[in-house]
Amino acid sequence: MSYLNIKDEKLLPTVVELNTLLADYHIYYQNLRNFHWNILGENFFELHEKFEELYTDARVKIDEIAERILTLRYHPMSNLKDYLRTASIDEAASKLTDKEMVNIVLDNHSNLLKQMSKVINKAEKANDEGTIDLIGAYIRELEKSSWMLDAFSKETASQLNETILEA
Repeated sequence: MSYLNIKDEKLLPTVVELNTLLADYHIYYQNLRNFHWNILGENFFELHEKFEELYTDARVKIDEIAERILTLRYHPMSNLKDYLRTASIDEAASKLTDKEMVNIVLDNHSNLLKQMSKVINKAEKANDEGTIDLIGAYIRELEKSSWMLDAFSKETASQLNETILEA
């Protein structure tokens, strides 16, 4: 039992999922750097800045995820070969259109959100409130970023769901 008052064997499944999330975030981060450096076209200024904003945020989350793993008294994964082997996110090509880049980022977000759900599931079973709180905040932020990127990728004539439920 650690200073967290959670038995190590209950934490191990959470740590495994956190390490997978760490690997996913590293590949996502590099994809964003790739897009930041290689964006061309009429959306250059907007997307160049947006990709930088996203990779800056990802860099912070990478550190926080690693530090959470350390808080749980395990070593975080820290080798590129391990990230590439473990991640559910693939490295992206460099020569893509702006829309292709945005779609890849949205796909990366989908993978990150799925992995975050796995982390939460394991953390709930271990009563690991610290991890649940950390990842819950990440989910909220990533969903908002995904909404904005999805709106960017739509045609101007697109509409949101207009169904209104009456109470």
